[in-house]
Amino acid sequence: MFEARRNIETFLKAPAFAVVGASEVTYKFGYKCFRCYIQNGMKAYPVNPNVDSVLGEKAYPTLASLPEPVESVSIITPPAVTEQVVEDAIACGVKNIWMQPGAESRKAVQSAEAAGINVIHGGPCLLVELGCV
Repeated sequence: MFEARRNIETFLKAPAFAVVGASEVTYKFGYKCFRCYIQNGMKAYPVNPNVDSVLGEKAYPTLASLPEPVESVSIITPPAVTEQVVEDAIACGVKNIWMQPGAESRKAVQSAEAAGINVIHGGPCLLVELGCV
């Protein structure tokens, strides 16, 4: 319990965030997570190769294409996609990954942890943590 709290606090201390799986469809979790960061005054970048923008913010196709490095990444993708996102995050030097409920896979978690990344998975939800529900 205390480790999960510490991991979340570490994640949220980042100066900028990426939301992989951000969506322009308002009922999708990727939209809600990106909006939650913005509503809380946090700097966040939407990452999705299939959209041009989310909430009026330019969307980027990959983590490597962001205009600045980010320390913390929220992932809202199917587990098979999450596995590739984790590999991209490792290559980009990401320090913290929050796999939102439904995005995680054992392989993705193991890969991130083996790379020394602070990983949050298995239940905690960004929307609940930041009061956006």
